[in-house]
Amino acid sequence: MSTREERTKWFLHDRFGMFIHWGLYSIPARGEWVRGNERMTKEHYMQYFEEFDASRYDPKAWAKAAKQAGQRYAVFTTKHHDGFCLFDSKLTDFKVTNTPAGRDLVREYVEAFRAEGIAVGLYFSIIDWDHPDYPGYGDRAHPDRDNEAAKDKPINFDNYLEYMHGQVRELLTNYGKIDIMWFDFSYDDMTGEKWRATDLIRMVRSLQPHIVVDNRLGGNIRSAEPEEYAGDFYSPEQIIPPGGIVDELGRQVPWEACITLNDHWGYHSEDRNYKSAKQVIRSLVECVSKNGNLLLNVAPDAKGEINKEQLSILSEVGEWLHLNGDSIYGAGAAPLPKPEWGRYTMKGNKLYAHVFDRGIGPIYFQGLKGKIRKARLLRDGTELIVSTPWMAQDYSDSESGAFITLKGAELPCELDTVIELDLYEPL
Repeated sequence: MSTREERTKWFLHDRFGMFIHWGLYSIPARGEWVRGNERMTKEHYMQYFEEFDASRYDPKAWAKAAKQAGQRYAVFTTKHHDGFCLFDSKLTDFKVTNTPAGRDLVREYVEAFRAEGIAVGLYFSIIDWDHPDYPGYGDRAHPDRDNEAAKDKPINFDNYLEYMHGQVRELLTNYGKIDIMWFDFSYDDMTGEKWRATDLIRMVRSLQPHIVVDNRLGGNIRSAEPEEYAGDFYSPEQIIPPGGIVDELGRQVPWEACITLNDHWGYHSEDRNYKSAKQVIRSLVECVSKNGNLLLNVAPDAKGEINKEQLSILSEVGEWLHLNGDSIYGAGAAPLPKPEWGRYTMKGNKLYAHVFDRGIGPIYFQGLKGKIRKARLLRDGTELIVSTPWMAQDYSDSESGAFITLKGAELPCELDTVIELDLYEPL
């Protein structure tokens, strides 16, 4: 069996992925938790099932947008907490092939993204608000959590586990090679072996030995000896860890921050609070500077289209990556303190200075005097001169620091100006 290091090598090289949340909840357009948040009855929710037609679903367009954005992998919601399946599961009738859409949308997604050379990931919720043997009353989020009529409903949780495990088997059997399995999520006492997690992860590994799995089945991935089901990477949500992720012995743990483009995962028609391309780029840089990945979410609308606001942001990020991708793909943390003007990423003997703040005067590189062979703007190869200007010669730290003077009052790229420093040897 492959090791975590072997499985995650490509993942930690590619650094940037597209998360896609889409389902019945895109029709009410109030976010992916709408059924739970509004304690919506099954009867009410079924109206969306009966009108889900995916009439403008074009996964080839999604894949082209991801590729243009510089995203190297994708993760698609095959089943969210509402239990609705976007694949043709043989274990339920609550699936897309029984809606007006009438076809397996996961299959089309897998084929489209593979055709663009993008690694394929599947999101699968291990909780299920639709299955009769998933406990609802008293749960923290289930639509029936306060429904007295559900209080004494008989539950056979083993039956649910057979169903849930069976659907995972379908996903990892029927669609060829899958690169990422993104489980969501454990909470309270619903964690670890409550899901028969050891059996589940062994099945996953037997079907797809090289697959990369997140940490949301439970367990402690940061333990010196994590559980078998603790996963291959840590998955902080809506936050970038202040210092990256390490285990109890101080060893690096693979991680990926999943972040929304606005404030919701699923389509919300009134949520216009989109992050700028600058925010996305600098967040990606921050992740890589701490040895992490960024999984950026898009939310297609009820018909299956990603709107122009999201596509515009992705396109701008992609333009920056086209010019500056060497500082992201295959790069990681540098053994240097965070500079006051931005961040560092590093790959071999190439140190990438991500300059966010122009400041006044020359850019100062602490501790790098005599270590820089060449300096260039990464975006176009423009040569930059490394020298100690007269006004810095009397600084006490000029003995160890290097300086580069950028012409003009503004940065060459306001999103993130990247200076490639070719060092004589790796730090």
